[in-house]
Amino acid sequence: MATYEPWSVVVVPFPFVDRRQTKRRPAVVLSPERFQAEHQCSVLAMITDARNPRWPSDVPIRDLTAAGLPLASVFRCKVFTLDSRLILSRIGTLSSTDRHAAGRALRTAIVR
Repeated sequence: MATYEPWSVVVVPFPFVDRRQTKRRPAVVLSPERFQAEHQCSVLAMITDARNPRWPSDVPIRDLTAAGLPLASVFRCKVFTLDSRLILSRIGTLSSTDRHAAGRALRTAIVR
């Protein structure tokens, strides 16, 4: 089973339930590779189109090229766990600047 470095941008099918149609959507890997290997699942956060209604904790992704994203996008603190076998591909990684901004947003959303 493949594992992905934290802050990798991956493509996942959405919705995650059994439906006829799915759309491919980007997400950010938050879990360490060891966790992924031991649990066969990954903790991910949503990436969404910057044109969607904003959440207060949304973080604009500045380096779209490094992230592998074709359109203006935001990191969203909508965190979920997904069976790692459902990850379709890795398309990029968040830049150092984007990682720091996303990490700050996550610290406002998750208990330490």
